[in-house]
Amino acid sequence: MKIDFIVQRNAVSVESVLRENGVSRRLITKLKRTENGITLNGRHTRTVDLAGKSDRITICLPDQKTLDAADTLCVPIIYEDENFIIFNKPAFMPVHPSVKHQGDTLGNFFSHHCKGLTFRPINRLDRDTSGLCCVAKDAYSARKLQHTISKVYCAIVSGEIKEGGTIYLPIAREKESIIKRCIRNDGQEAVTHYSPVMYRNGCTLLDIRLETGRTHQIRVHFSAIGYPLMGDELYGGDRSLIHRQALHCRKLTLRHPVTDTEMKFEADIPSDMASLIK
Repeated sequence: MKIDFIVQRNAVSVESVLRENGVSRRLITKLKRTENGITLNGRHTRTVDLAGKSDRITICLPDQKTLDAADTLCVPIIYEDENFIIFNKPAFMPVHPSVKHQGDTLGNFFSHHCKGLTFRPINRLDRDTSGLCCVAKDAYSARKLQHTISKVYCAIVSGEIKEGGTIYLPIAREKESIIKRCIRNDGQEAVTHYSPVMYRNGCTLLDIRLETGRTHQIRVHFSAIGYPLMGDELYGGDRSLIHRQALHCRKLTLRHPVTDTEMKFEADIPSDMASLIK
């Protein structure tokens, strides 16, 4: 994959242009070791060489490592171009392969759909959390996207929450568990903003924005204040009506890694969550 950068001023080094456009030092080092990894107006160049206004610097991204491809999976694609892809991940599908999940993950589907590319998820969702997941197709796009992406989740909790607010409670690993998290004074800072959308059938549908990104943050925070997510057995949720935590990443906003255009994506609440509030 190639990415072009048009120089905006005179007498500037190639490396300066690349760094200003978000290319990491690590990637620049890789490109320098690759034949024609960096070119200026179509010719091989050194990073110390000077470029002028309207010159074109091109980087040719190196070959990538791939996961095993899975052609039996189906994941809805919300958007795709040569730099990144937005999936609407279904519940019960892990993002990454693990000991217990080989071949049934979003990463495996990506490797089938985008043959030859490394799987670089920008936002990671729990296995049972559904919704939008952004995956970069190259190292440059991954680095740029990580700094511009913002997310809105929707969750359905037990009980009625009438007003919005913010939860400030530190989160730590439960000492006797590899997976479970808890509220503890010596934990990492965690901040969750929420606003109620509707109350129905003993449940509240919430819109949620995270200021921090701790493991299980939404699940732990709402359990701690007495409103566990429906279906979240690990943190005290009622599983009689839904068999996974009622959590969905419904909105992503980001800036395109090459054009810098703001882009917004949405995914409707899935049917198992919608049935709780119909």
